[in-house]
Amino acid sequence: MAKQKFYDTAIKPEKAILVGIISPGESEEQTRETLDELKFLVDTAGGETVGVFTQRMQHPERATFVGTGKLEEIAAFVKSEEIDLVVFDDELSPSQLRNIENELQIKILDRSNLILDIFARRAQTAQAKTQVELAQLQYMLPRLTRLWTHLERQKGGIGMRGPGESQIETDRRIILNKISLLKERLKEIDKQNETQRKNRNQLVRVALVGYTNVGKSTIMNMISKSDIFAENKLFATLDTTVRKVVIENLPFLLSDTVGFIRKLPHHLVECFKSTLDEVREADILIHVVDIAHANFEDQITTVNKTLKDLGAIDKEIITVFNKIDAYVPHEVEPDEEQKIMTLEDFKHSWMAKNSNPAIFISAINKENVEEFRSLLYERVKAIHTVRYPYDQLLY
Repeated sequence: MAKQKFYDTAIKPEKAILVGIISPGESEEQTRETLDELKFLVDTAGGETVGVFTQRMQHPERATFVGTGKLEEIAAFVKSEEIDLVVFDDELSPSQLRNIENELQIKILDRSNLILDIFARRAQTAQAKTQVELAQLQYMLPRLTRLWTHLERQKGGIGMRGPGESQIETDRRIILNKISLLKERLKEIDKQNETQRKNRNQLVRVALVGYTNVGKSTIMNMISKSDIFAENKLFATLDTTVRKVVIENLPFLLSDTVGFIRKLPHHLVECFKSTLDEVREADILIHVVDIAHANFEDQITTVNKTLKDLGAIDKEIITVFNKIDAYVPHEVEPDEEQKIMTLEDFKHSWMAKNSNPAIFISAINKENVEEFRSLLYERVKAIHTVRYPYDQLLY
């Protein structure tokens, strides 16, 4: 009897390496943190990181982003380890992308392209899909490579002159037409959203904002008792979800928004303007912070900068420090014993003093949730009674 053969048909994750440069004013630790975030992005996209390359430079090389010696080192590693993908931590110019592809002969992605790929996987609604497609086309437009040279008309010699356009011109025209079509479609969706928001004017609106993967959707599920997709991945939420929530006798609207991230591509923010309208039009913002993250102070700065760009930094903000169950103090000597912080310790820490009002919770373990609910109730009630003085609450 012939020996039975077994075939592994599981999709193997693509092997990726990460490349970043250390700028003069940047420490190696800061670069490592941004590359750790990039590694998490690769994991979220379904890849597997097998190596990291960094180079200390004054500024990126104009032609190849990194120096030629470093590029040769990367090329040797790619060949020996059979790497499928190289991901750069910053946005590459079209010429850099083309030069690196010619040198390495494999797929090259930068941070923007990787984020777009994750967005394309996560998009559920027609609006999110349209926004992602528009951002992808705007990213692709300056990066069209000339593949169809047999359709080229700019050639010398007898029999080569004639009417018609080159393939790259055709591609560019098709993409520009598609971009204008998608922009029109987004305008229509915006009109529909505006109509929906007009119908919600009778209630106070609260929006959850924060860095990606800090627990916004988990808090949304906990407060609104809904079942929104929440996962320990970056950009698990892409579509804005709005729920009517009632705390005691007070109804209000709570919306879950897309998370922010460092080095978020500008054209991506432009495309997601309509999604972020929920943030702009909210009465109260709940800024969720992952206190267990080693670099949460930088994350707070990134979120505040994005809110400033959106013109929403002057709104009333409640800062919620989430994941207190996983918090580990970082300034601990090797011979010192690790001190476990209690809720009282958190309330008297610099975090509570710098953010007013600040609340410390664990959404997963439902720790200190009642205090959060009562604070939210007081803030929403204050706005509700001023805005609708003759409106009776539910009871």
